[in-house]
Amino acid sequence: MILDIFPHIFPRPFYEAMLKTERAAYMQRRVSAIPVLLDLELRFRIMDQFPGYQQVLTMASPPLEAAGTPETSPELARIANDGLAELTSKHPDRFPTFAASLPMNNMDACLKEVDRVVQQLGARGVQIFSNVNGRPLDDPEFRPLFERMAAHDLPIWLHPIRGSSFPDYQTEKKSLHEMWFIFGWPYETTLAMSRMVMAGMFDEFPNLKVIAHHTGGMVPFFEGRLGPGLDTLGSRTPKDEQDLVKTNIKGRPLDHFRKFYADTASFGAVGQIVCGMGFFGVDHMLFASDMPFDPEKGPGFIRDTIRAIEAMAIAPADRAKIYEENARRVLKLPKASS
Repeated sequence: MILDIFPHIFPRPFYEAMLKTERAAYMQRRVSAIPVLLDLELRFRIMDQFPGYQQVLTMASPPLEAAGTPETSPELARIANDGLAELTSKHPDRFPTFAASLPMNNMDACLKEVDRVVQQLGARGVQIFSNVNGRPLDDPEFRPLFERMAAHDLPIWLHPIRGSSFPDYQTEKKSLHEMWFIFGWPYETTLAMSRMVMAGMFDEFPNLKVIAHHTGGMVPFFEGRLGPGLDTLGSRTPKDEQDLVKTNIKGRPLDHFRKFYADTASFGAVGQIVCGMGFFGVDHMLFASDMPFDPEKGPGFIRDTIRAIEAMAIAPADRAKIYEENARRVLKLPKASS
């Protein structure tokens, strides 16, 4: 059995609602280029190529706070999550559960939606993005969300977001050659994780569980900088700027970074998954393909991720943890029936 915890989809009611907004042209282009985002039968045909393969559904971007105003995003969230819940209800053998989307630009509505999707719709967590319209996740306004998810003891899916309008250099206005995606997204993930750590979220909310997309961004590769580098925090900062490095976290920052969970969505790169597992540990690695954003528009990343995991020199029991068992434990899903 393989449980993919980070594939993407657009429920049809959400897509139709978005066609009534200023994002209509964008949505039409995206679905035209990647029809499996909307076409359920096409998705099933792709999934059938991989026996025992199931998906925990997550919405594709854009974030709801980028798609709607504080007044309209709560309704978009309701439509999206009702659509995801309907898919899991109709096809439990395909989609055992989903991660809900949230209106992060309206925190009162956001918290109400968290309780609704968990208590009424059966969501096993929520998806958020690495910033909220440019605001960091450790902004005090967003703190109640992390508290609420820790109380529910369910995970947060962390997805990166950054566009070409974020330049590579201060003297430029746009990012060139899609570096905003190639390197910007891993950096976004890493930065969001860092702000959570240095804000003391894991001290304040011991039950907090965060699944960092794409194997935790840059974190595993930069273990040395997060270890000895942060052990000397403040030594490189002028005395008159020490407020920039203040933190009250307990223990080494490195130990807090290891509390994240990470997925295997690496575009099929074996070394990236090996590096991630070496940092986070096999019990914190969950299978994810990032389907359907491969060049084949669906099957490629599933196939390549499976190949990568099969190529790893690990025990069969560890492979089973990555494929399915860790996800069932973290998402509190029952064991698969024989």
